[in-house]
Amino acid sequence: MKKLSVLKHFSILILLAVGFNSNAQKSDKKIKRMSVIFDTDANNELDDQQAMAYLFFNSQLFDTKAVTVNATENGGNIDEQYAEADRVMRLCKVSNKIPLLKGANGSFSEIEKGLSNPNFDGYKAVNFIIDESKKHKSDKLIVLAVGKLTNIALALKKDPSITSHIRLVWLGGNYPDSGEYNLMNDIPSMNYVLNTKIDFEMVTVRYGKKSGTDAVSITKNQALENLKAAGPKITTAVQGRHGGEFYRFGDYSISLFEHVEYYGNPPSRALFDMAAVAIVKNPTWAKSLLIPCPIMIDKKWVEQPENIRKITIWENFDKEKIIQDFFYSMTHY
Repeated sequence: MKKLSVLKHFSILILLAVGFNSNAQKSDKKIKRMSVIFDTDANNELDDQQAMAYLFFNSQLFDTKAVTVNATENGGNIDEQYAEADRVMRLCKVSNKIPLLKGANGSFSEIEKGLSNPNFDGYKAVNFIIDESKKHKSDKLIVLAVGKLTNIALALKKDPSITSHIRLVWLGGNYPDSGEYNLMNDIPSMNYVLNTKIDFEMVTVRYGKKSGTDAVSITKNQALENLKAAGPKITTAVQGRHGGEFYRFGDYSISLFEHVEYYGNPPSRALFDMAAVAIVKNPTWAKSLLIPCPIMIDKKWVEQPENIRKITIWENFDKEKIIQDFFYSMTHY
């Protein structure tokens, strides 16, 4: 009996060894990264910057093809939006690896009629979106838009054939309520995109409600405790938006948190755009709902229950898991 027991024990060890070896082999397989274009009004607040760093520091999952910028009401013109994106990219040590392209300074309605002009407003970003999307047939290019939708609307207008090549994930809208900054900056661009057949996902904002990304917020103290010295160290300092010299993204991020207003109890700042990146990384960190595509008329949502076109609405975000992963990514890039 003792001999059988020893043999049985030895067999179990062999099986465990085989299992561990099998798992090791599986872990050696490369994960297919998601191809992303990040479309941002980078100089608007401070969530765009956190979203960019989070995207870059998760490069094991995201293959960022380009960062494209647009100009919204706050943060200045396209040059200022470009300059802020450039600061973040240099601090994250990706500026020599990922293209940064200027997009629309104006609105969709102002630009669309001049698309035949080779140097139309935003042509660099728009043309890149078109060209890159055509490389993706079996796997869709993810356009992660966290500002107005002007660049993507212009790309669809100029070349409708790219519609089936793109998965558009947009941080915008208080749906089913009206308002919201990104949406209000160019409603016609959003309506144009909604009227195409593009794969459209709306990551809701919903100011003051627990169901939107407005709830994915952190306090100033949390930023100070978790972002100090985060990110790789660069050799040439970057001049900050509010002055000062910075060698790490985390320290620049803290500077941004020191120059904003806080809301709620406890006083916090929402990381809207970062949450949009997070649910692409892990869709279980929010709830998705498929609805008949609505439209906006006179700044109000109009439901179209008979519409066969469906869009995805993202809501009810797992704040704790998203914030925890954000802070982890800042130090484990």
